[in-house]
Amino acid sequence: MLPSIRGLLLFFVTLCFTSVLIGANHLSWAQLQSSDDILLTLTASRLPRLIALVLTGVGLSVCGVILQHIVRNKFVEPATSGGLDAAKLGILVALTTVPTTGNLGRMLFALAFCFAASLIFVAIVRRIQFKNTVLVPVIGLMYGGVLSAIAEFYAYRNNILQSMQGWLLGDFSKIVQGNYEIIYLILPIVVVTYLYAHRFTVLGMGEGMATSLGLNYPATVALGLMLVAVTVAATVITVGAIPFVGLVIPNLVAMYYGDNLGRTLPVVALGGASLLLACDILGRLLIHPFEVPIGLTAGGVGGVLFLMLIFWRNR
Repeated sequence: MLPSIRGLLLFFVTLCFTSVLIGANHLSWAQLQSSDDILLTLTASRLPRLIALVLTGVGLSVCGVILQHIVRNKFVEPATSGGLDAAKLGILVALTTVPTTGNLGRMLFALAFCFAASLIFVAIVRRIQFKNTVLVPVIGLMYGGVLSAIAEFYAYRNNILQSMQGWLLGDFSKIVQGNYEIIYLILPIVVVTYLYAHRFTVLGMGEGMATSLGLNYPATVALGLMLVAVTVAATVITVGAIPFVGLVIPNLVAMYYGDNLGRTLPVVALGGASLLLACDILGRLLIHPFEVPIGLTAGGVGGVLFLMLIFWRNR
């Protein structure tokens, strides 16, 4: 194990312990051993929140890696390809057409919309051969803006605009035992991604090279987009939209370890979880005892890092 990976693992473990102990009421190890109420708080709220944070960070960072290899562009992830906005629209359609459906039904709608939107985005990128790599995420942001506008207009027409803006903003404060378990769908997604890591690596070489190496290019692309759609749908349903995690972490890992997913995927997953934990801790400390939703902290930190990556790539 490389020293830097050991350092990242130690940083991750430290963030996990910190996340469990801080909140509206800070905890200590002595309190955990002496109070049943504190233990209930830990098991019903703090640990579910920690699990949701870790799985969301892992899932979003892995999504970013998959999309970047499919599109062959380092600046693509669900937030810059319309995936998050399509998932929002799918949830809104589910709420208005089948209002009695539960989280699973809404997730299926979000999954279908996200998968369809991702297919359209990939088709656009393949049809228009961009010479400037920065133009691809710009097109994705414009595409996502159109989908977001449609979603907001749809919500406005159905008088749910205000509530939509509240529950779709990334926020882990509502995570308690019994209403977050759908996020466990990310675990098999990560396992499948690791099993197909070599194929996704070959996918990033381009259709011609991948086909010549015996890869079923359309099937692999469809599999990758489905994995992304399931992850995005599960995270949006559980905690709302969180941007830029899948963009920043894969780029930072690729700078130091390359693009071989079989070797870098565990580092990407660990980095995504660590970034989301750090943003959540920051949001809980900024205006303690209240908290800033993680959609704002992750968006702010990720947006700054995104701009730095663009300047670095084009210097």
